[in-house]
Order: sequence, then structure tokens, then C-alpha cells
Amino acid sequence: MSHPHPELSAPPELPENGLRVIPLGGLGEVGRNMTVFEYADRLLIVDCGVLFPDDHQPGVDLILPDFAAIRDRLDKVEALVLTHGHEDHIGATPYLLRERQDIPLVGSELTLALVNSKLREHRLRQTPFYKVKEGDKISFGPFELEFVAVNHSIPDALAVAIRTGAGLVLHTGDFKMDQLPLDGRITDLRAFARLGEEGVDLFLTDSTNAEVPGFTTSEKRITPVLNQAFSESKQRIIVACFASHVHRVQQVLDAAVLHNRKVAYVGRSMVRNMAIARDLGYLKVPPGVMVEAKELADLAPERQVLISTGSQGEPLSALARIAQRTHHFVHLEEGDTVILASSLIPGNENAVYRVINGLSRLGARVVHKGNALVHVSGHASAGELLYCYNIVKPRNVLPVHGEVRHMLANGDLARQTGVENVVYAEDGVVVDLVDGVAKVVGKVECGLVFVDGQTVGDVTEAELKDRRILGEEGFVSVILVVDSVSGKVAAGPEIHARGHAWADSDFGPIKQPILDAVNRAIEEGSTDTYQLQQVVRRTIGRWVSNTHKRRPMIIPVVVEA
Repeated sequence: MSHPHPELSAPPELPENGLRVIPLGGLGEVGRNMTVFEYADRLLIVDCGVLFPDDHQPGVDLILPDFAAIRDRLDKVEALVLTHGHEDHIGATPYLLRERQDIPLVGSELTLALVNSKLREHRLRQTPFYKVKEGDKISFGPFELEFVAVNHSIPDALAVAIRTGAGLVLHTGDFKMDQLPLDGRITDLRAFARLGEEGVDLFLTDSTNAEVPGFTTSEKRITPVLNQAFSESKQRIIVACFASHVHRVQQVLDAAVLHNRKVAYVGRSMVRNMAIARDLGYLKVPPGVMVEAKELADLAPERQVLISTGSQGEPLSALARIAQRTHHFVHLEEGDTVILASSLIPGNENAVYRVINGLSRLGARVVHKGNALVHVSGHASAGELLYCYNIVKPRNVLPVHGEVRHMLANGDLARQTGVENVVYAEDGVVVDLVDGVAKVVGKVECGLVFVDGQTVGDVTEAELKDRRILGEEGFVSVILVVDSVSGKVAAGPEIHARGHAWADSDFGPIKQPILDAVNRAIEEGSTDTYQLQQVVRRTIGRWVSNTHKRRPMIIPVVVEA
């Protein structure tokens, strides 16, 4: 198996009847999904999502796909197809529309409603919307699209078949094959088989669960576990889940009715998304069950249920604030039950366990995926993927949506079913489909774009490295004043340290060596303040490393007077 190498060069010109696939996110990570298709000098984008930062990216709010590869060709984009409404597939849409506001958006009813609320939040005027459902066909330029129902952990998810002169591409989006879904809407394997009969030239398949054997557990298996947790609880229940997990919220509402409890939402995104889902009929809210969060406190604890955001341990989420006792009106009592009804996104484990420990310390009983079946994955496991490959019988397979290990496992499954050409790519690696054969042809610029507060793309890896050093190693500042007439040190060095258990007085032994080094440099002809700052940095840096076994950020300041 060959794997894409970083030394790949820029891709050659696309052959006249070829289709180019340019993944700008989602290949090599769980999130930030975005794929560009190019045919006849026109572009079609599928998904435009965000990735949430890891611990080693301090201060970063979101990570976007890198639009650099298509920035000068945005006028050639025919449409942006959104497969479903999760943040890792729609979250970066407002940032793309800032660069070209009139890109047509194509998606199902719920997906477009969730995107529309996001656009309003970003104060963007509504772009052209094309609402589609399973079975619909619609064309944009040279791309003929057909939509197929797929089952996922959010209603109204769609796979998309893309027909061009280069052949037929089938993109699954995120999917699984729950045979008893809560909403009765199953993945349409008959449509997959029909497209397979027509001849799928390139199959892009969800890799997230490719390492998991067998079949993903049905959502219905969670209902009795939730009911048991409700019946065992004698006090308040707090359920944390993704703000878009309509099915899980539906199960909680049904359990609340069964156990004579009232429900309130906590968290702005939860309130907004569930209102949209209710208004469109995707969430069936039994009469009399919902109350405002502040009204819930007037009820006895055994009649309260809170549905909250924060299942991934996000520091500013409602659940994290509850665990830290900083929430403005929800105060956890000993004996309360907290149910974390979600998966652990890779990289979030530490944050989630911090929240679990905080809740447990306050006396709560915490029910989570590790000790009860309160969440099932939204992605197809190995057995389901094998099923799909045997039904579709694609000529070429490009695993998408997952870390490298997930995509390799997915490719192995495809090979087991007889697929001869499995192409592995990562973000930025370009794949061409020409004369029915897909292959890697080059690479485009494709990095991580960080959102930090109001700034987009200004934070670099170097700056993140500085933040990590500041957080882990602290910093030391050294101030010197040099007499511009005599050329001698007139005052200092004044040394201050932060971020470690060092007192400023601990630096007494290094003051004279700094003076000696600076005076020696001046005698040798170094009068430039920048050069003298480097002398200070080297001298104190070596001493701190040898004495304290630390490598702090050193900020030397040499002032001429």
C-alpha cells in the first residue's frame, strides 16, 4: 500500500474529461470535512465543517479548512452541498460565504435550517438555498446530483451521487445502517445497489468506525438504559449530549414523560437547535413536558430533567460550568444523576474526564459510555462497510472522514471485497479520476486555519508553539539600560519570572554573568540593541536550563539612554 508523501508536487493540468477530487479537510482527522470536485473548469464543494481544537492548541476556538487552494477560483464554484447538519460538516460555511456570499447551498430541510441560523449569527445575508430530499435530482453546471437517504445520529442526512462526463461518484457523507432507527428512516441500500448497477467509478466512504468490528448498535438499545437511569434516580437528572443530537433528545423527552418529570434545555445552541427541530417536525415534544430552565428550580428535584450542552468537556459549556460550580442558576446537589449521552471525540478525553471527576466530587452519579449504554456511534462499523462494498461494487475507493488509521482500515475492508484500486489521500492530496481509474497526482497547499476570537487565520503554528512554551515553561524578562554615550551598562539587569515557583531573587547568581557578557560584546563592537538582546537571551537561557532544567520563553529588553 502506498501512502501520500509530503514531497508530492503541485498537480498537473486536469485532463479534458477528468474529474479532480481535492480534499481540504476531514482526511486525517475527525472533523473539518470539506471536499472539492473539479470538472470542466467548474467546482462543486461537498461539506464545509470545523474541527475543535486539542489541548496543544491553546486559545484556539475553531479550526477551519484551508480555502487557499480555491480562493482565486471561488467564482467557479457551482454549489456547496451539505450532507447533514453536524458542526464538522457545516460549521465553516459562514467563513466560506464571507469570501463569496452568493454560493448556492444545497441540503435537506433540517440541514439548511441549522445553517441558516448560523448565517444569521454571523450577520450574513441569506445565500440561495436549494432544499432537497432523498430521491431528488438537481444539476449545477456540469454536475448532476442525486440524493440518497442515509441514517446517522442527526435526522435528514443524505449521501450524494455526482454524475459528470468522467463517471459516477458516490459520496456517503457520515452514515450507518441502523435497521430500527428512531425516525424509521433507514439508509437506502436499494438506491446504493441501483447506483452500483449503473457503475460507481469512485466511492468515497465514511471511515470513522472502520476499525470497529461487526455492526453499530441500534439507537433503540439506549431507550431501556435511559429508562433504568431515570427510574433509579431519586433526584434531579442532567443529560449532556451534542446540541444537534435530535434523536437522543427525543429519547430523553419520552423517558421524562414516562417518569413524570419536566424538562428544560441549558445552553444557547441546544435551545436554538431543538427549537428548529421542533418547528420542522423532527422533534416530537409531548405537551406539558417542557419548561424554562429557571422555572425548573420551583419543582421537586425528582421531577427535574435538564438537557445540557458540554458532553465533550468544553470549558465554557453549561456542563463544565455546573461541574465547576460557576453556573449562574444550576447548582448540583449530592445524589443528582448526570448522564453523558455522547461519544468521546479523539483528543477530548482529558477534558471529559476532568468534568466527570468534577461532577463526581460534588456527589453526582455520573452515567457515561464507559459504564452504561447511553450512546451509540453514528458511523458504520466494519460489517456495514463490507455490506456496502458488496452492494455497490465500486471500481475505485477513496476512504474519507477519519484519522489515517481509520482510512487504512476502511481501505483494507474494500480490498477484502475485491476492490482492486483503493486510493489513500490526506488533506491537500489531489486525486484524479481519468478513464475510470483514480490515482494520486499531486498536492495543493493545505494547512490548519485557526479561529481565535475575532481573528481568522492570523494565528500561526509558531505562535501556538510560543503559547505552549508560556503555558508549560513560563517566561523570564530581563531589562538592561545601556548608556548611548559611554557604551556601558547604565542600569540592570532587572529580572522578573512568571509561570514557575521562582522568586526574582533566585536570579541573583546570573546577574553578573549577564553584565560581563554584555560588556564583552560591547567591547567587541556590538552596539546594536538587537545583538545585545541575543547575548542576554543566550546567557540567561543556558543558566536557567542548567540550573532549573527548564526552557522558558525569555524576553530580553535592551534600552539605549
